[in-house]
Amino acid sequence: MSVQQAVFRGFVNPVDPRPAELRAWAYSPDSVPLQTLPPDWDLLVSNDRLIDPLFDLAMDPSCPARRFALHCVYIYAADGIRTSFRAHPRKKLRKLVEIAEEEGDELMVTWAHNTRMLMARQELFEYHEWCEGGLVRSGRRL
Repeated sequence: MSVQQAVFRGFVNPVDPRPAELRAWAYSPDSVPLQTLPPDWDLLVSNDRLIDPLFDLAMDPSCPARRFALHCVYIYAADGIRTSFRAHPRKKLRKLVEIAEEEGDELMVTWAHNTRMLMARQELFEYHEWCEGGLVRSGRRL
């Protein structure tokens, strides 16, 4: 019996995808193009339940949907910080920042730096930069 790689055929519920579905989609994103997913899907999936797979995908330079995952990690960070950690736990975000600083490449180290800067100075928040992908596209450090 041969083992075949599973083909991603879509989400059971795209508004609330399972972590395994999100991972499978990220390595085959053309199977379900972003423009066919619900509006603001990036905002929907940037939550506590999916942050671990999103972070792992953002840490993986070989992931075809890495930029999308990084974008979601930026949204998660900004959402946590701007709500004084009512939306997401401070401890969780700090742990992700530490992992990115220790194990991440330049993109993830930049995310960690920018997240620390926003923690220190919330006035650095600009919706376009943090929630519409501006920092992901530019790769700049705050």
